[in-house]
Amino acid sequence: MSDRKTKENIEERGVSRRDFIKNVSVGAAGAIALATIAKKDHLEAAEQVKKVEEAKPKGQPLTMEDILKNAREKLYPRCRVCHECDGVACAGEVPGMGGIGSGQSFKNNYIALKNIQLNMRTLHDVKKVDTSITLWGEKLSFPVLAAPTGGTTYNMGLKGKMTDDEYIEAVLGGCIMAGTIGFAADGIGDPVEVFEIRLKAVKKYNGKAIVTIKPRTQEEIMKRIRMIEQSGAIAFAIDIDSAGRAARALPGQTVEPKTLKQLKEIVNSTKLPFILKGIMTVDEAEMALDSGAAGIVVSNHGGRVLDYTPGVAEVLPKIAEKVKGKTIIFADGTVKYGTDVLKLMALGADAVLSGRHLLRGAVGGGKDGVALMLNRMRTELIDSMVLTGTSDIKKVNRKIIV
Repeated sequence: MSDRKTKENIEERGVSRRDFIKNVSVGAAGAIALATIAKKDHLEAAEQVKKVEEAKPKGQPLTMEDILKNAREKLYPRCRVCHECDGVACAGEVPGMGGIGSGQSFKNNYIALKNIQLNMRTLHDVKKVDTSITLWGEKLSFPVLAAPTGGTTYNMGLKGKMTDDEYIEAVLGGCIMAGTIGFAADGIGDPVEVFEIRLKAVKKYNGKAIVTIKPRTQEEIMKRIRMIEQSGAIAFAIDIDSAGRAARALPGQTVEPKTLKQLKEIVNSTKLPFILKGIMTVDEAEMALDSGAAGIVVSNHGGRVLDYTPGVAEVLPKIAEKVKGKTIIFADGTVKYGTDVLKLMALGADAVLSGRHLLRGAVGGGKDGVALMLNRMRTELIDSMVLTGTSDIKKVNRKIIV
């Protein structure tokens, strides 16, 4: 390598010529020098990070930067913890955190929500706002719940980094700290023992959670309903949007679509409120209502089961027009900001779910990480309510959106 090229390469790495000369002689030793400087830079950087960490006062509050950094280290390459979770970088990565196939359904969730614009209004007397809602006797500080997220090993790649009990503890505990509740998941590949781990956490938090069951056989669903009743959970859900895996079910892990008759059988088998997650059309929202479901979740499973579905924010208004006030409407899909919450509520939701965002909080900071993210969302929601003239989240209407 010539002296000139050696100098150019070093300058590209951000090392000045003066620093380079201090370490090596320019000439035949150029290649060795590059390796030496790279190693030196790496060691200095590592030492600097160590000094910064040691300089932090003990008990210093967890920051968002801490959470995202930790989450990125643990979740990569299953999740890159992008600044905007838009489904682009992880398209097609299933198992993983991406959308299935081209990833377009995931992207459509993000795009549909992003394209909803808010009308800013400041000529009014709204100075304090009420963000609280009540679900089946449980008062929540604001209408955001942690979505059911499971598969810590096969979806999140956390084997050896975070256990199932640590994860569900982080999700449910963080929600409680922020004055709300979370969903406990049922993983498609999880044995019943993992389901029991999640129910133990539900019981620990006095049932302040909603437990999800995969659309398994009726027999398996009934068995899990009895277990949920023992945990004290306030409600249970079936994520019917997982039914597409019926064609490739593993022995003992059968999932299947459900008929109206089967849904009624599930509703009539318990006194617990039943939520049907995975509703994307008006006719199926009406079927859910006919079955006796106490709630529906407008969701395409985060774009992870069927490619080229519309975004949740796109279909929500028509569904709300038909069943609003007759059943609780939850909306799920790329919820990260307080403005996202306000938009979906204006489109007809009674509450919203946040999945990948709070997943990162749990992995990156445990229950404190989840609580921090939820509290930030609530602060953003309060600000956006004031700036749209919305005094009560329960009375938000479409006038606040363009």
